[in-house]
Amino acid sequence: MSSSKTSPRFRLCYIILAIVALFWMNLAISLHCRSHIDEVAFDDRSKIMKLRDSITFQPLKDLRFSNTATDGHTWFMSSLEDIEEQGESQYLKLPSNASNGKLLCLKGQDISDGSWNSYALAWSGILPPNAIFMKGLTFVSNSEYQFNNIWHGQSALMPFVRIYIKNKCRLPDRWVLYYKGELRNTIIPWVKSLMEATFDGHFALEDFNHNGSDVPICFKEAVVMRHNEGRLSIANRRQVYDLMRCKARMHCNVTTNPKAKPKIGMTLLLRDGSRSFKDPSLVTNIFQKACQKVNNCRFAVAYPHNLTFCEQVELMYGTDILISTHGAQVTNMLLMDRNSSVMELFPKGWLENAGIGQYVYHWLADWSGMRHQGVWRDDVAEDCRNSTDIDGCVRVSFMERQVGHNESYFMEWARRVLDVMQRSITNERESASSPVGGGLCGCESIHY
Repeated sequence: MSSSKTSPRFRLCYIILAIVALFWMNLAISLHCRSHIDEVAFDDRSKIMKLRDSITFQPLKDLRFSNTATDGHTWFMSSLEDIEEQGESQYLKLPSNASNGKLLCLKGQDISDGSWNSYALAWSGILPPNAIFMKGLTFVSNSEYQFNNIWHGQSALMPFVRIYIKNKCRLPDRWVLYYKGELRNTIIPWVKSLMEATFDGHFALEDFNHNGSDVPICFKEAVVMRHNEGRLSIANRRQVYDLMRCKARMHCNVTTNPKAKPKIGMTLLLRDGSRSFKDPSLVTNIFQKACQKVNNCRFAVAYPHNLTFCEQVELMYGTDILISTHGAQVTNMLLMDRNSSVMELFPKGWLENAGIGQYVYHWLADWSGMRHQGVWRDDVAEDCRNSTDIDGCVRVSFMERQVGHNESYFMEWARRVLDVMQRSITNERESASSPVGGGLCGCESIHY
């Protein structure tokens, strides 16, 4: 008996039974583990779905803050606090530590009511349902002023040039523009051309036209500006305008050779309609005569709206003294060399009724390194001569009024400004022509 129990056949059966037992034991363990894993995976998916469903979109324009629309966190993305740095404009950066690493998501393309557009924050792995993920860097601007005006448009977008410089000239992949939370996908051509020149053509405006207006778009990286220039220091503003000026000239192939320029260039900019000169020919003759009294003074006159952007860049390169009535065309001053001069003229009624906005070109001159050489204010309102309420008439129509002239004052004013330019133009202008210095205007663009 003992010999049969230890026979090879018995040992084989024993091995087979052991293998079968081990198989069923492993199968049982595997089924138990798989069931547990499926339970965990289902639980994780359930949590992700709950997190995704918990993402809350809030109105881009928060009407609760309509009385303090531009203060602090503003009424645009009102739940988010700005990053504040010494000498810099306030801005938002997403994702960031302040957002707990969450991305910015935007929804809606309403162009008439910003409260119908919305925003939310979400982690990259848990985006809102049906969201479109956009790689790269996105610049988002919200302005309280329309983008169809040269002054307002450049004022809203110039802070991004500072971000561009700080980020070692990293180019944005797209732009999103809002006016009081209302989407804008067009901008006045002059500002568009300036931004294209500055950012080497990278000025693509997002229109949110992706399978319907309710599809959220989430951005890998976003910088948001909602204070325009904000607290940007004078030194940083001048650095920005130096770069924009240099980039515009390079874009337009303007030869920047100070020795080839006239000793002094004086340019009169004209406009049609409101704030135009009543007699543009007479005003032209007055300032031309003043220029002719100075050796090597070259006089030019132009309607900017009849010129291309690059023609305006070239005209301003040859301009040391800019003369114009108050209006968006005066923004061209930032294309002149530093330390150039601006002479500004107003119709009657502006001083009393226009408010602080009448001083914007004083500010721009200071910010861009120019000299604002004062203003002349017309004291005649011919349209109100026969009114029984002259003050009321002036107040109602001052925005649309034309500008007259005073030949003796204009001649003396021009003489003083020309004298200042003659005394300062020798080495000062040449040393300030391209203060950015080095390379492609000192900022060689990179694109990730």
